Amino acid sequence: MGVAISDLIPKKEIKLEELKGKKLAIDASPVIYQFLASIRQPDGTPLMDNKNNVTSHLMGLSTRIPKLMEAGLKLAFVFDGKPPKMKFEESQIREKRKRKAEEKLKEVDKEDFESLAKYKKQSIRITTDIVKESEEFIKALGLPVIKAPSEAEAQAAFMAEQNDVYAIVSQDHDSLLYNAPRMIKNITVSPKRKIKGMYVSVHPEMIELKEVLKTLKINQDQLLALSILVGTDYNPGGVKRIGPKTALKLVQEHKSFEKIFANVEAEFDWKKVYATFKSMSIMKNYQLKWKEPDLDKLHKILIKKDFSEERIDKLLERLKGKKQKSLDKWF
Repeated sequence: MGVAISDLIPKKEIKLEELKGKKLAIDASPVIYQFLASIRQPDGTPLMDNKNNVTSHLMGLSTRIPKLMEAGLKLAFVFDGKPPKMKFEESQIREKRKRKAEEKLKEVDKEDFESLAKYKKQSIRITTDIVKESEEFIKALGLPVIKAPSEAEAQAAFMAEQNDVYAIVSQDHDSLLYNAPRMIKNITVSPKRKIKGMYVSVHPEMIELKEVLKTLKINQDQLLALSILVGTDYNPGGVKRIGPKTALKLVQEHKSFEKIFANVEAEFDWKKVYATFKSMSIMKNYQLKWKEPDLDKLHKILIKKDFSEERIDKLLERLKGKKQKSLDKWF
């Protein structure tokens, strides 16, 4: 879900070239979900192999990620581990939505492609197999894969705090709540996005934590309080009738958590939500190593999933052409 504070956050449009040579930690799950949601047939059916196994995620990874590698970005993927107990309610809400979409899907006319696509998209699930296949493919590209003990964004934020990566790549702002010094949006999405039936250009955006706090005139704890008021994955919906602008006024006026929540009627225990953020498990002994793409491995993965030889050959030629050149720059 992510915390809904986008309208308050100052952003700076940047060019992809500005990130050349930079180490970036990608929150993997939203990227995979995005591929599953966008790479589909007209009726909303995902791409599949001859055994009806979904392959949309591999199509996305095999097209978008090599382009970013060619642009000189040093990508590392961080996957979620075990979710915090406080995330159970949000998980239940998401599952309920998916089941509702699946029920509606049964009632839709088979010729109504728009409705079919809508409900199929709403019922997407990232399965264990999809995660494993994604990890395997990313490793074969020669990119580091980090398995977080819990939330990927917390792990990635720690890596950025340690200066092991320059920034976190994500569409959500949650990483800022874990003290990520900077995050980047829109580099793993298509350069054009469909909004209200129209395609608009999408450009990479940089968000810096220092600039966020300076602009909003708050500190890190107040940013967390603001987010809890609006709603996070650990308290979905936040405090009723309090939106981002009202939440900002409250944290600016009352400063401390105790005073802030003494002035609102919260139907959740803010102390537990706060503690969940502050005590998030992270792994300190991770390793970030970039290697040459394993072309044979990539071929085996894709041919097994019924990718055409032509598509595979094009990918391998691109990687082969960039391999030594990239290694010279990276190492």
